[in-house]
Amino acid sequence: MPQGMIRQEIERLVSEAAHEAREEGKLPSVALPEAEIERPQRPDHGDYASSMALRLARAAGAKPLDLAQEIARHIKPHAAIGDVSVAPPGFINVRLSESWLAGQVDEIRAAGQSFGSLPLGEGRRVQVEYVSANPTGPLHVGNGRWAAIGSTLAHVLAAAGYNVEQEYFVNDMLTQVEVFARTLYARYQQLFGVEAEIPPDGYPGEYVIELAEEIRNEHGDRFLGPREFGPDPPPEFRTIGLNKMLDAISADLAEMRIHYDAWFRESTLYGPDSRYEKAMALLRDKGYVTQKEGAVWFTSSALGEDKDNVLIRSTGNPTYFASDIAYHYDKFLVRRFDEVINIWGADHQGHVSRLKAALSAMDVEPSRLDVIIGQLVTLRRGGEVVRISKRAGDIITLREVLEEVGADACRFFFLTRSADATVDFDLDLAKQQSAENPVYYVQYAHARICGILGLGRERGIEYGDGDVALLTHPAELALIRKMLRLPELVELMARTREPHHLTHYALELATVFHDFYEKCRVVTDDVPLTKARLKLVEATAVALGRTLSLMSISAPERM
Repeated sequence: MPQGMIRQEIERLVSEAAHEAREEGKLPSVALPEAEIERPQRPDHGDYASSMALRLARAAGAKPLDLAQEIARHIKPHAAIGDVSVAPPGFINVRLSESWLAGQVDEIRAAGQSFGSLPLGEGRRVQVEYVSANPTGPLHVGNGRWAAIGSTLAHVLAAAGYNVEQEYFVNDMLTQVEVFARTLYARYQQLFGVEAEIPPDGYPGEYVIELAEEIRNEHGDRFLGPREFGPDPPPEFRTIGLNKMLDAISADLAEMRIHYDAWFRESTLYGPDSRYEKAMALLRDKGYVTQKEGAVWFTSSALGEDKDNVLIRSTGNPTYFASDIAYHYDKFLVRRFDEVINIWGADHQGHVSRLKAALSAMDVEPSRLDVIIGQLVTLRRGGEVVRISKRAGDIITLREVLEEVGADACRFFFLTRSADATVDFDLDLAKQQSAENPVYYVQYAHARICGILGLGRERGIEYGDGDVALLTHPAELALIRKMLRLPELVELMARTREPHHLTHYALELATVFHDFYEKCRVVTDDVPLTKARLKLVEATAVALGRTLSLMSISAPERM
């Protein structure tokens, strides 16, 4: 049985028991609900529970407790099941066999870095697009949070059996990009004593001056020419400035351990026979394009939207919405992703429904697009909110936070809450070397694990033949139970698209391990038990290491 599938196996056994009881006349001849195995809120009730009898009671016209007892009697023996019981008002509780639990230690060790992987996705192609910040300035901490969420979700989906591609959409045709280029060009000219004015809506941050200095150092005054160009930079200067900004963004993301499969430029959507032209033609053919007020409109109201939306302005320029339609035409109808996940900032909330309406108009099932709206980060230093940036003026840059606390703390704290909730990030806490700092606490657990394994090596203990049946202490079994939660968690996160559960699981696993460490000395004069416990510790290294790797957080061997 693949790792982590025991829940499905118990679900199957409960479902088969109910069908068998019905065939024998022990249950009424009515449609049976799904078994739906869950984790009980109270551990003393068992490892798994089914409320099937409660959901069956009304249709069956019987007491749920009586139905539960009948289903429980028909559950077939299984190596993983130690005990089946029934509890009011009608729950079927299943407790795992302790001998089976102990045997999972060797299964986890054998799985190694594939522990937690599942065939759920069956190779379906999923694209995860995230951050995609405008290339007009450095990334802010909110971008960093979406980067942590997006990349971790991509890792989780890959572990769940999906074929995942990560992408950054480069908005290189925005009005803001032109304003950025003019600002950069004005700063460049000023370096040569030219009285050039910053555009009224330009970018005041020091990073623009730094980029201008880089261009001057590399290219000298070649972009001044025999005369000044005025506010509009030469095309080559614009390209160089845009690429430098993208290089800076890419460097910040690399520091966060983010590496995309593709950087997709908006400008590639346009041109003769382009994806933009094909997407617009498709909408026209479907009857969803009209002209009014001198502009071209998408008649989204015909698809249930409150209002129609402009595709091409009266100036002849396409809107951002039109670009997004063309981009998603490319995602679904050209590159043929089975599913697409976009992680957007809260200011894009209103854009979701109209984009899904456009997909529907192009005969793409809207449910194939999942848009996660990410909330921002509140930075604190102790009790005080941090608001001032050294380089960007009005935002706190991701680079500043990375330089202060490091990538591990950034990724962990960014992932502590669901995407739709604001994160309070305490910079002082993130730097503490104490159990109060969750990152330190989890990484210290991994370092302690490695220390124990190192001690075993120093003592020359070969534990490959260790008998895991000796693992019977409650703290040992609790640790195994917690490790076995990881595959289930991968499945849950892949279905809900909520990778923040990993941080909480990492803390729980570290806590259970520390408890085991306090109660069960590993290396002792009892050689057989030492070998068994070294196997358990190695399995914990696998489970905790995999958890950290899914978050792209380092697993130190010493601290």
